[in-house]
Amino acid sequence: MNTTNSYTLKYLLGEEKIPVPQRRQWNNYIEIVGARENNLKNLNVRFPLNVMTVVTGVSGSGKSSLVGKILYPALKKYYGGAAEQTGKFDILRGSMMLAKDIEFIDQNPIGRSTRSNPVTYIKAYDEIRRLFSEQQLARQMNFPASFFSFNIPGGRCEECLGEGTVTVEMQFMADLTLECESCKGQRFKPEILEVQYKGVNIFNILEMNVNQAIDFFSNSNGTVEKRIVRRLQPLQDVGVGYLKLGQSSSTLSGGESQRIKLASFLANEKPEPTIFIFDEPTTGLHFHDIKTLLIALNALISKGHTVIIIEHNPEIIKCADHIIDLGPEGGEFGGEIVFEGNPEKIIECEKSYTGQFLKNKIIQ
Repeated sequence: MNTTNSYTLKYLLGEEKIPVPQRRQWNNYIEIVGARENNLKNLNVRFPLNVMTVVTGVSGSGKSSLVGKILYPALKKYYGGAAEQTGKFDILRGSMMLAKDIEFIDQNPIGRSTRSNPVTYIKAYDEIRRLFSEQQLARQMNFPASFFSFNIPGGRCEECLGEGTVTVEMQFMADLTLECESCKGQRFKPEILEVQYKGVNIFNILEMNVNQAIDFFSNSNGTVEKRIVRRLQPLQDVGVGYLKLGQSSSTLSGGESQRIKLASFLANEKPEPTIFIFDEPTTGLHFHDIKTLLIALNALISKGHTVIIIEHNPEIIKCADHIIDLGPEGGEFGGEIVFEGNPEKIIECEKSYTGQFLKNKIIQ
C-alpha cells in the first residue's frame, strides 16, 4: 500500500483500470454449420466480421476444437492456404469474400534458430544493415549490407558462426556454453565492428532495447532511419519495448513471441482484410500489459481486419463486441453453445459461468 509507483497497486485499488468500451456493431459474418469435432454437439456458430469476438468457456468446453480445429483450417484452405486436417462440420457459409486471408497467432517461438530475434522477425534488420553499409568506412572497405549479418559468412565471426558463444561438449556432464574467445561475444569480425553510425557499431545496436533504438534512430531525418523507426514502432505499441533488438528467440516467453507476431502484422500494414485468431494472448500478462495489447488489437480492427480470441481473462472478455460462450462444463458435459451476444447480455445468462464472473467487470 505504500508503494506509490506500483501499477499492480493502482489496478487493485481501481485508480488505473481497463475501461468498458463502446460495442462495435456488425452485420456480416462467417458461419460454421454442424460442428461435431471432439465434444462439439452439432453446433451452428456465427463469427462476426470487422469486430472483436471472444470465445469463452471452461477448460475442455470445446473452444480449441471449434476455432483451432474447424474454423481456422476450413478458412485457410478456402483462401488458398495450407492447413492441417479440418475437424468435422457440414457447411462453411457467410461473407467469406469480405476477408482475404486468416492468420492464427499462437505462442510458439518466432523462430527455430537461436539466431532469430525481434529485429530480424520484424524485418527492421535489413534497413539497419543497409544503413551501416552506407557509412564512409564501409564504402571504403567495400563492405556490402550482407557483411553486417550474423547469419551468413562475410562479416560474422567464423569461430562461433555469428552466435557469440561456443558449445563445449562434455562426455559425462551437460554441455557448456561459453563466450566466444575470438569475438568476445560480439558476433562480428573486428573490422566490421570498426564501422560506426553516430558513434556505435552494429553490435551496440543489437544490444539496445526497442525503446532505446527508437529514440536513437528518431534523432535523424534520414529516409532509412525513418523506415527503421516505422518498423520498430509496433514492437513498442504491443508492449515489448524492453526487449533487446538482438535478443535470441529462445529466451522469449510465449506471450512475448505472440506479441512480436502481432507487431509484425502491424508493421507490414497488410492491406487486404484479414481474420486474426489469437489463442489466450493474455497468458503471463499484467493488467497494464493487457491494456496495451487491447490498443494494438483495436488498431487491427480499425484497419478493416477481424479479431477472434480464445480467452479466459475477464479484462479481455469484457471488451468484446461479441461473445461465444461454450460449455456449460468440460468434456462430455460441454460442447454446447451456452450464450452468443455482447457482454451486457451474458451477465443475465444464469447458465454461463463466464457471465457470473463478468458481472462485477461490466456493472460499475
